Amino acid sequence: MTKQQVTEISNRKDDHLRICLEEDVSSAVPNGFDELNLKLQSLPEIDFEAIDPSTEVFGKRLDAPLLISSMTGGSGKTKQFNQILAQAANEFNIAMGVGSQRAALLYEGLSGTYSIVRKEAPDALLFANIGVSDLNYGFGLEECQRAVDMLEADGLFLHINALQECLQPEGNTDFSNLLSKIELITSRLSVPVIAKEVGCGIDKQTAKKLINVGVRGIDVAGLGGTSWAAVEMYRQTDPLQKELCQSFRSWGLPTAKALEGILDLHEDIVKISSGGLRNGLDLAKSIAMGANLGGFATRFIHAANEGYQSLHNSIKLILKELKVGMFLTGSADLNALKGKIER
Repeated sequence: MTKQQVTEISNRKDDHLRICLEEDVSSAVPNGFDELNLKLQSLPEIDFEAIDPSTEVFGKRLDAPLLISSMTGGSGKTKQFNQILAQAANEFNIAMGVGSQRAALLYEGLSGTYSIVRKEAPDALLFANIGVSDLNYGFGLEECQRAVDMLEADGLFLHINALQECLQPEGNTDFSNLLSKIELITSRLSVPVIAKEVGCGIDKQTAKKLINVGVRGIDVAGLGGTSWAAVEMYRQTDPLQKELCQSFRSWGLPTAKALEGILDLHEDIVKISSGGLRNGLDLAKSIAMGANLGGFATRFIHAANEGYQSLHNSIKLILKELKVGMFLTGSADLNALKGKIER
């Protein structure tokens, strides 16, 4: 790659980060969890201090079912965010994913903006990340394995962002014949592959197709949080393109609905609830519905922007809210919490 191309990639990463921090890029549609309630148990019959929110995902024991969702990497500024986020993943023994690694796969000089995560979180459950459409633009098994090796990752997110690719000026819009290519990756990659949306949700039929070609996890990443149509709207200079982005600002399946749609698909598939989760109560509802992990992005990037103590406090509060939700439903562990949900 030329120096100019590398600079353009890094600038785009910084642009996305700046917009998410400075602008209102939220969906106008809520995540759907307000329509659901945990089942109240007025006399819990358990000791709050003995509640165990730990879980095991892909062979790693986590202290809580919490994921720092894929956000960033690919520039000096985003490296700093990945470093502080990884420090939190290490402290709390929770999972973390990085943003798209395409930049570092095209230019090795950017790999340190991602590999810093494993250095700061040597034992954490970490997910590498590339865009599924990249499989139609020269990427294959080799690039996927390089992305995994860069992080010494435990799994690979293949992110699905059809809407964003349509709207961003640099978008890769060829999404044809991808299932066969995904199947090749899942059959030969050294770690499990997880399909992940980026804010529009994954529908049940698509989830079935992905599982049939070997995907081991689904991160629904539904509607209700950051809208990448809104993010791209702030990057546009053409008024017509801005209007196009605005039209699709609230496109997709709300997170709770998307999660509900995949719950009866293969018990051994890892199910991740993300997309506008606001607090530990939304996390508790997700686990009660049947999710294995709940992911947060916007809340953590804003907290990290204020410094490590702010991020620490944000995670600590979410985990306390989760435990209170477990306590009030009489759930001593996450298995006991499952199914305790109602409309």
